[in-house]
Amino acid sequence: VGKRYLLTEDDIKLQEFQQMKVAIRNEVHGNKDPYFKSIKEKLKKNGMILKTELKNLLHLCQTSSDVELARKVIYRYHEQNGISALHNFKFGPLFMRLCYELDLERPAVELIKDQNLRGFFSESTSFHILMTMLFKKGHFESALEVLVEMKKQGIPFNKETYLLAFAICYKLDNLESCKISAKLLEEAQLKGDTLPLRVFCFAVATALKQNDIAQAKFYCSQIMKTENKLYNNLKVLVQLRSGSLEEVIKTLEAAVEVDTPPFVKKIEFSEQVLATVREKMEENPDLSAKLGEVYTKLQASGRVTVCTLEDMLFQIPSAKKTPAKLLHQKQLGCQAAKPLRSNLLL
Repeated sequence: VGKRYLLTEDDIKLQEFQQMKVAIRNEVHGNKDPYFKSIKEKLKKNGMILKTELKNLLHLCQTSSDVELARKVIYRYHEQNGISALHNFKFGPLFMRLCYELDLERPAVELIKDQNLRGFFSESTSFHILMTMLFKKGHFESALEVLVEMKKQGIPFNKETYLLAFAICYKLDNLESCKISAKLLEEAQLKGDTLPLRVFCFAVATALKQNDIAQAKFYCSQIMKTENKLYNNLKVLVQLRSGSLEEVIKTLEAAVEVDTPPFVKKIEFSEQVLATVREKMEENPDLSAKLGEVYTKLQASGRVTVCTLEDMLFQIPSAKKTPAKLLHQKQLGCQAAKPLRSNLLL
């Protein structure tokens, strides 16, 4: 299955962290043992842990037992320096990148929730990296807990936070998560936060999965940037589920009639979405015939894609892809788009 992207390499900065690890490992000539030994001695003697020592230690960790030591050092460092030291250097994201790299979610979740470390993870990046790690592993409940913790600690939400939050709610797909996304959207709009298009798209998709057509319609009406495929595919589903079959035909016809310049991305419709439309139209021979004609035109103009709706939801907007990712995306494409029968489409 194609990767489910939410945050990009730029957001997580894992490569940068790994390059730094190599540089610091070279400084100790590839042998971390004496360094770790001296840190353990310091812990035993209750010595002061310096900023550079913690920084180097986090970059030298390679195993879960190394991280255990780092954890002890973090507690000692925080105890000795409190929040004042954290204004100089943010250790939170560094520890989260380490856990992300070594695939260790347990210490990451425990530390971020620990009252005794309040202020150590004082920026949104730490929470984002952890939520991304949990999301990728399919641990959506835990990811939601981290989001709640972030709110509890008063860390301001930004565009990335909202994107992760709505993707988590979409994946959880229950009444509770539907309420959470409605509440978050309301709060964001009251605060005047500008939300990315994909946030609204996740909200529409979540409402559709929960069969809340009125709410899906409302979210759809909030989307201002309507010249993109994700919005148009969702719009078709909302119209279809509202019983506005004539409107569905109009939306599809409008896409065929748009004369797109060669360098502008065409609006494409998912084969999966169109199959759902076809199924629904079967009861009406006239509309079914009309759909057949429009479908032929859509296909002839290269506007039908094998990408499923979920593929579209999780595609990184092209502006955020790094050149290396672009290459990878091209190879991946939407080859994984097997028709998914989800209750989103029924």
